[in-house]
Amino acid sequence: MKLIECVPNFSEGSRPAVIENIRNAIAAIDGVAVLDQSSDPWHNRAVVTFVAPPDTIVDGAFAGIRAALESIDLRAHRGVHPRMGAADVVPFVPLEDTTMEECIALARTLGERVGRELDIPVFLYEHAATRPERRSLADVRRGGFEQLSDAMGHDPALLPDFGPPRMHPTFGAVAIGARPPLVAYNVFLGPEHNLEVAKRVARAVRESSGGRPGIRALAFPVNGQAQVSMNLVDLERTSLADAWSAVSEAAAGEGIEPTWSEIVGLVPERALIAAAVQHLRLREFSPDQVLERRVRDALAPTSAHRAPTRSSASDREHSSPVPQGGESRRDAASLDALAAATPAPGGGSAAAHVGAVAAALASMVAGITAARPAPAERTDAMREAAGRAKALMAELSELSRRDADAYADVNAAFRLPRSPRGAGRRRAIDAALLKAAEIPLETARACATAAELAAQLAEVGHRAASADAAVGALLAEAACRGAALDVRVNIHALSEPEPYLALVAEAERVVERAAAARERALRAAEP
Repeated sequence: MKLIECVPNFSEGSRPAVIENIRNAIAAIDGVAVLDQSSDPWHNRAVVTFVAPPDTIVDGAFAGIRAALESIDLRAHRGVHPRMGAADVVPFVPLEDTTMEECIALARTLGERVGRELDIPVFLYEHAATRPERRSLADVRRGGFEQLSDAMGHDPALLPDFGPPRMHPTFGAVAIGARPPLVAYNVFLGPEHNLEVAKRVARAVRESSGGRPGIRALAFPVNGQAQVSMNLVDLERTSLADAWSAVSEAAAGEGIEPTWSEIVGLVPERALIAAAVQHLRLREFSPDQVLERRVRDALAPTSAHRAPTRSSASDREHSSPVPQGGESRRDAASLDALAAATPAPGGGSAAAHVGAVAAALASMVAGITAARPAPAERTDAMREAAGRAKALMAELSELSRRDADAYADVNAAFRLPRSPRGAGRRRAIDAALLKAAEIPLETARACATAAELAAQLAEVGHRAASADAAVGALLAEAACRGAALDVRVNIHALSEPEPYLALVAEAERVVERAAAARERALRAAEP
């Protein structure tokens, strides 16, 4: 099944409820799988990464833009990141067997719809741009919301591609485009008083100023630190290791060293492997030397390995292989890691892992059903269901990893030194606890969706596999309840939990969805 990635950036990073509403609006679209969500109050920006088939991805992006229109007033927005809209930039990214041409067409379809239905000005950028001067996002967004609000309507060069020739009073404008995958990579240069140095380093490394090809860089003050914020848009010419080296060399000329770095959102596996190979100066290294890859390959199912599963029906058959969980094993915590005498990975990671197993069972049932003789419409529906299940597997595997990281952040916050007043340490603990609640809430949502998909497949899938689908629904419900427990525990550990009790209430509603799906699946599987 074809999938396209969409990575909308929203001008909101300090109100979790608003971000969740936007994320929920996107996730509610049929066929959409939200893979990642990140935000921070200093940039005052949130990034949501989701995938969907070409026929529904525009609906997902439109839902996010509409939710931003309803909940974000850019006149009150303050943050260090450049922005011109509540939904600031919405890129489509081709994956595997999709093409850039398809993404360009989708960007223009979305742009026309946003301009017509929401009365928001739309600028097309990157590969979707209709003018050469609008390929660069920086050029499109130059001046930001405030200056563009004054200039639009007077300057013919600022006529949008779609929508009214004026800024929306609260939303602003949106840039919609098509681009290859990029990596958002930030390097920190110590305390905030190094900000001027960081600005000079950003200027030295970015391509537009004569630096490395494919680096776009700015400098920001973030949480008391000086940050060089980069987008790496051409990993073939400038790798993660190249970007680190470029920043390190420019900073050394200023007499300072980078302290740490981070990747925001998702990153292609090949980018990490390439960085390791380059840094270690490995010769003749092949990705096939990665242990986990070889394990996945060895366990990948084939029809020759398919064994019949238990059944009381004499005619029970499976003409399609059972997925062995290779995709979920890639990122989920291993049993050995869970069994170790360490606090992370723990229950939240385990819940996400179990949810991924449930999604794998749903994928199996969809594949078995699709392999049976049936009308083309039914076969297509089952293939679509299998694609949704695999996307859920990927999402839950990533959530398993993120949950472990979040708990590590909580532990780190509690280890901060106590000061006489203690406010800074308490703020750090609360921020870490809130993140550690938000991630299991995402897990609970994904598990409920997996339970509903399993219930649907128990009802309409191949009868001989209905028990497998019901097991998937049972596992998904249990995982959902475990994740919801983590939400409650972490919210109630906050110094002031009351503003965030809505997250607990939502977790309870999500559990109800999962429980209803489990009941449907059990009824469908009853012999």
